[in-house]
Amino acid sequence: MALSFCGSENKTYAYSVATGVLNNGCFVDALNLVPHVFLLFITFPILFIGWGSQSSKVQIHHNTWLHFPGHNLRWILTFSLLFVHVCEFAEGIVSNKVMDTNHLHLFMPAFMGFIAATTSVVYYHNIETSNFPKLLLVMFIYWVLAFITKSIKLWKFAEHGVGPQHLRFCITAMLVMLYGLLMAVEINVIRVRKYVFFSNPQKVKPPEDLQDLGVRFLQPFVNLLSKATYWWMNPLIIGAHKRPIELKKIGKLPIAMRALTNYLRLKDAYEDQRTAEDPDRSPSIWRSMYRAFGRPILLSSTFRYLADLLGFVGPLCISGIVMYMDVEQVSTDKAKNTHLNVYFMSSSELLQNTSVLAVLLFLALVLQRTFLQASYYVTIETGINLRGALLAMIYNKILRLSTSNMSMGEMTLGQINNLVAIETNQLMWFLFLCPNLWAMPVQIVMGVILLYYLLGCSALVGASVIVLLAPVQYLIATKLADTQKSTLEHSTDRLKKTSEILKGIKLLKLYAWENIFCDSVEDTRGKELTSLKTFAFYTSMSIFMNAAIPIAAVLATFVMHDFLHQTGPTPSEAFAALALFHILVTPLFMLSTVVRFAVKALVSVQKLGEFLQSDEIGDDSWRNGHMCASMEAEKKHLGGTKAINRKKPMRYQMDSYEQPTRRPMRPTETEDVAVKVSNGFFTWGSNLSTLSDINIRIPTGQLTMIVGQVGCGKSSLLLAMLGEMQTTDGRVHWSKLPDCEMIYEGNIRYFSLWLRLSKTSSKNRNSVAYATQKSWLLNATVEENITFGSPFNKQRYKAVIDACSLQPDIDLLPFGDQTEIGERGINLSGGQRQRICVARALYQNTNIVFLDDPFSALDIHLSDHLMQEGILKFLQDDKRTVVLVTHKLQYLIHADWIIAMKDGSVLREGTLKDIQNNDVELYDHWKTLMNRQDHELEKDIQQDSQTTLERKTLRRAFYSREAKNQVDDEDDEEEEEEEEDDNMSTTTNRRSKIPWRVCWCYLSSGGFLMVFLMVSSKLLKHSVIVAIDYWLARWTSSKINQNFTGAGSDASNVTNGNVTSGGEIEDSYYLPVFIILCAAGITLCLITSLTVEFLGLSAATNLHHNLLNKIIHAPIRFFDITPLGQILNRFSADTNIIDQHIPPTLESLTRSTLLCLSAIGVIATITPAFLIALVPLAVAFYFIQKYFRVASKDLQDLDDSTQLPLLCHFSETAEGLTTIRAFRHEARFKQRMLELTDTNNTAYLFLSAANRWLEVRTDYLGAVIVLTAAVASIWSSPYISIKGLVGLGLTYALTVTNYLNWVVRNLADLEVQMAAVKKVNSFLGTESENYEGSMDTSQVPENWPHDGEIKIQDLCVRYDPMLKPVLKHVNAYIEPGQKVGICGRTGSGKSSLSLAFFNMVDMFEGKIIIDGIDICKLPLQTLRSRLSIILQDPVLFSGSIRFNLDPERTCTDDRLWEALEIAQLKNMVKALPGGLDAVVTEAGENFSVGQRQLFCLARAFVRKSSILIMDEATASIDMATENILQKVVMTAFADRTVVTIAHRVHTILTADLVIVMKRGNILEYDKPETLLEQEDGMFASFVKADM
Repeated sequence: MALSFCGSENKTYAYSVATGVLNNGCFVDALNLVPHVFLLFITFPILFIGWGSQSSKVQIHHNTWLHFPGHNLRWILTFSLLFVHVCEFAEGIVSNKVMDTNHLHLFMPAFMGFIAATTSVVYYHNIETSNFPKLLLVMFIYWVLAFITKSIKLWKFAEHGVGPQHLRFCITAMLVMLYGLLMAVEINVIRVRKYVFFSNPQKVKPPEDLQDLGVRFLQPFVNLLSKATYWWMNPLIIGAHKRPIELKKIGKLPIAMRALTNYLRLKDAYEDQRTAEDPDRSPSIWRSMYRAFGRPILLSSTFRYLADLLGFVGPLCISGIVMYMDVEQVSTDKAKNTHLNVYFMSSSELLQNTSVLAVLLFLALVLQRTFLQASYYVTIETGINLRGALLAMIYNKILRLSTSNMSMGEMTLGQINNLVAIETNQLMWFLFLCPNLWAMPVQIVMGVILLYYLLGCSALVGASVIVLLAPVQYLIATKLADTQKSTLEHSTDRLKKTSEILKGIKLLKLYAWENIFCDSVEDTRGKELTSLKTFAFYTSMSIFMNAAIPIAAVLATFVMHDFLHQTGPTPSEAFAALALFHILVTPLFMLSTVVRFAVKALVSVQKLGEFLQSDEIGDDSWRNGHMCASMEAEKKHLGGTKAINRKKPMRYQMDSYEQPTRRPMRPTETEDVAVKVSNGFFTWGSNLSTLSDINIRIPTGQLTMIVGQVGCGKSSLLLAMLGEMQTTDGRVHWSKLPDCEMIYEGNIRYFSLWLRLSKTSSKNRNSVAYATQKSWLLNATVEENITFGSPFNKQRYKAVIDACSLQPDIDLLPFGDQTEIGERGINLSGGQRQRICVARALYQNTNIVFLDDPFSALDIHLSDHLMQEGILKFLQDDKRTVVLVTHKLQYLIHADWIIAMKDGSVLREGTLKDIQNNDVELYDHWKTLMNRQDHELEKDIQQDSQTTLERKTLRRAFYSREAKNQVDDEDDEEEEEEEEDDNMSTTTNRRSKIPWRVCWCYLSSGGFLMVFLMVSSKLLKHSVIVAIDYWLARWTSSKINQNFTGAGSDASNVTNGNVTSGGEIEDSYYLPVFIILCAAGITLCLITSLTVEFLGLSAATNLHHNLLNKIIHAPIRFFDITPLGQILNRFSADTNIIDQHIPPTLESLTRSTLLCLSAIGVIATITPAFLIALVPLAVAFYFIQKYFRVASKDLQDLDDSTQLPLLCHFSETAEGLTTIRAFRHEARFKQRMLELTDTNNTAYLFLSAANRWLEVRTDYLGAVIVLTAAVASIWSSPYISIKGLVGLGLTYALTVTNYLNWVVRNLADLEVQMAAVKKVNSFLGTESENYEGSMDTSQVPENWPHDGEIKIQDLCVRYDPMLKPVLKHVNAYIEPGQKVGICGRTGSGKSSLSLAFFNMVDMFEGKIIIDGIDICKLPLQTLRSRLSIILQDPVLFSGSIRFNLDPERTCTDDRLWEALEIAQLKNMVKALPGGLDAVVTEAGENFSVGQRQLFCLARAFVRKSSILIMDEATASIDMATENILQKVVMTAFADRTVVTIAHRVHTILTADLVIVMKRGNILEYDKPETLLEQEDGMFASFVKADM
């Protein structure tokens, strides 16, 4: 067939212009080509020149600056234009088929128009980013020309009787409209920017965010196409492959998304609700959220509705394609519809063309997915903004919370942490899901209507099955939430036990109790697993419902249809219905989740509201001068008079009695008062006054001490002065300017004066350096903790550190003063923490310093040093006003001013001399106390001070950790050498590899039977589901074939019974098989969902069991070199992931993968041509998932790692409120909180944008799969015998689009979760101790060791084969019943020797023989259970006292009481409620250190073994207790061998034998008397030093 532009049937007519040029339709079409060609000719050169010189373009940040007005409208119009051009093209092609010869002019202009429109948008985009508005003139000319030519065409159509009933007329009209609108947009740009026709074009500046190079989140700034496809993310996601994404790479948030911006929006909306009429009304959080964030939610809902409506195009197109597959295009009367010598078709006719439908299906899918992702993105962005705003709101409230709220327990730290970690996230998730709340009902109603239209009443039966089962799903969802709670309780319990075991692991091993404790953990784990079983069961039910409901619905519908109409449906109806059921299930399944989240959100909002309404700190006059504050004070005066009056007479007597003494003390004008409290009554929020009748003054530049008994209100007084307490009466007055004293009265008449003053001193109180009693550290370096936001001054810093004697401690830390301390960093001891807090107070450059009992956790040397160097020298030299609360009365002599307190009121105030003269009684009382303290002092000096002890523990912790790090580093280096071949590719490969080995390890720990069951049932289930659909295709197609044959042979007599009977036979054959298949499918769904969950459960059980056993039986060295936190993490976070997260991910992954594979398999079998197209698609898919997985993992890590500091910042702020407010550092902390929130939000935004990036791409791939499947089936339709199979293939292709992105998402999730299995696995590789021994237990005598004779022969010991030996060739002989003392400097190997008796260390040479048996040959359990040891740190476990003394439950009560009596504890235990069954809290916190040590002694005595080893057991005990211990050991253990490792030498002067060690060798070995005679001996020098 020859090609000709105007067709060649009627040559004469085609080109004739006899009736006028414009009346030739072909000429009008040719005219329409002109603008398009013009545009292409002009723009192509410009574009190529532009791209050539792109480098020279002015680079504004990321060249994404969109600044022409009407930008988005232009993109939308251009996309509509493209769509209309596609329709025009399709219409032209179909009309052309009707004609006898080819008429190019029917579709050629449309094709050119399409290309021109595409070019126009590319051209526009390039001009906009390079900012050359003059070149837009070309576009303006193009729109004008196109508008004119199309209008001519429309006018000619109307003249020739073509009207709206013809499709081409409608299309042309739409084009005219679109060109007109685009012309208007172009005119608007000229009007606003004045780039042409005007003399002064407008200058524009890019927005702030784009000028800031740190902003990397470009979603708000890119053009529509890039917004919809997340094109701007490409460099980030592809770059992640080469090097990991770091925080620097994701930059800052745009201003509109920062927490501060959103906080202000929300706060304004919140505060606006407080009206003048009703100031106390609590504003509604819901309303403020709606006001602040309502618009984006509405936008998102609009997108959502559009997506849902477009979703229904799919099933309708499928039914159309199947229906018109082989209906030959019935050519309607061509002549009737011929105008202008060409054929015009009606619009319905176009939609009967299968190819057109296939393209339409593709476009609808692409659009639907784009809208859906846009809706998700908008809600997520809004949710993140809301979370940022809420966090800022909560934080601001925390900073204003009244202290009494915190201390009286109305607002616990736990509640605040929950608000931050849980409630804000609940609200964020609710926002993510809330468009579903109103979109889903619409979707369901539409779906049911369409089903009814397709299948009639029977469809309603199927739909009702779905609807009726929805509440069941809701029920399951609530049950799941409940089970999760109980699981959580059990796992917290298990964690507590585990951490106790790990903390006391040394003791457990030495006493051979590990198995008892291990069993108790296993017991709790058993309970946890029971609730996990229920959890697994409910999860699998939920999965089962989701899979089985569509099958049940389809079954019900078709059985009903058969019952009503006696026949099955046609293929087109059946498969459209099938697709619709798949669409319907999703919203119903989601609905239960959404409703659950909505309920949770309601609760969260209620909690938030209560929190935001809770009491704030009193706005005292020195805080900010609000009228109402003063008014309230006035009210309180009036209300409070009665209460005060009762006391008045009493107070007057007191005054008159004190007057003469206090008169001279009144400050003259020259002497200055820093703080003055007059007539103060302060309370902690209850009605009782904690402090009453306070009249005190703090002299400027002097040292004031506050003394008194415990609990008499000394700390409260400091807080009252800081304004933390509620003032019921009286005034606290801070002088700021020495020249003008300000006294605020409660009376109104002074108010104006007061306001004037408060302007000069709106922040009347400057910041006060304040050190609390309970030390408070930030999670930061030591240096940051001390400087606390002040500028760093080296000299000052050094002086402060020396004054607090922190240098030795800092030297021990791994990175000196750059070491992280605080909750997440290194744990310091109490004394070290307290000294850092005092250092912080000293370093701050404030006039006033408040120190609240800074000596409480310090020993005597440090206290003295701090008092002399820090307080007297450092602070007094600066002439700073110091207020010091203390119990150490010996320091009173240094005080310039003393305030003595008793029971919440001031007892005395004055200098020491005053008190000595006026209150002899009090002075004597103090004197006796001082003497007692001096005695303690002497005793204390004899001890090795507590500080050196603390330093020692710190040193040990780090020594062992460093050794571990060295070993680790070596391992790492070896690994790296193996893996790295010095090129990038291997590292990137390693990052994109899926960890198959770990997956296999996980599956195998689940048991092979379960794995086999899971795999086989999964495969079976999917085969059955395919079989159901295949059977449906056969059944429905058989109808068509039958009808055709029936109609052909028996057309004359249709009523003849043959046909119907044939149908009945067919149905009776098809229907039962269909029912059986469906039933099988439903059962298999149940089986698979159960097997996956229980496979996960058995894997979790085995992994935890092995991990616990491995770790508890690991050698002690393992615990020295592995940080406790790391081990606990395996038991908490990682176990939780293995328990609860991996099974559902695995299930989802296998399901979506198998669904996609079965779909592709089905399509390929029906139309093998599809396989050709599959290859490029598979390649694209492979690369998308490969890049995404790496990037997603990085972003997830970033999200996790930025979340922790944020939560910590909240909890540490809540803990250190008083300090922050005293220092006046609220603003700095707010700033830090906003930074942390923004960082975390950036990571989360990028993570969700990356998810959108992936989903858009996989959805478009899915759409292409549908298109290729449709086109392939249309082409091969003549060769397909069963027409229903086409519908089957297309329905399956539609499901692929839903599941492709789940495959990748689940793969990425599983990869992250498998890391937990990997970590657990790395611990499963640790070597256990050798518990067997070469002797059998039966060979060991029952009463061994009966004498207690010890021979040590040539013993060499090391902790690890990698390390140097700690004991070298030691020989010793200890006779039965001897008392032996071992002494030596730190690190001389004393403790290692004691561990060697228990075979806890590697004895690689020599042996220890006890009562004739070499201990290395004994089973460990036997050896360790027959010896006793008392350790240096007393360890108690939570439980009862009985459990702590005898966990094996082998002893009688009498024996336990006897042991307690020997340890001097009997009376104390008797007094406790429950006696032996009295509760011991975690780590024995409810007993003092001395008592704990005595319990350990009793524990050793209960053992009744003939050898006792005491490892520095008296180090943490005061003198009195120590003397008791020594006596006990001498009497109760008279007949046993006792080896004492001495910390203070005088404890072993009475021993029978002394061994002095140095560097792992024995230096001296003799009786103590003989050793003392050697004057220059080591032992003698020790004793001298200790006396």
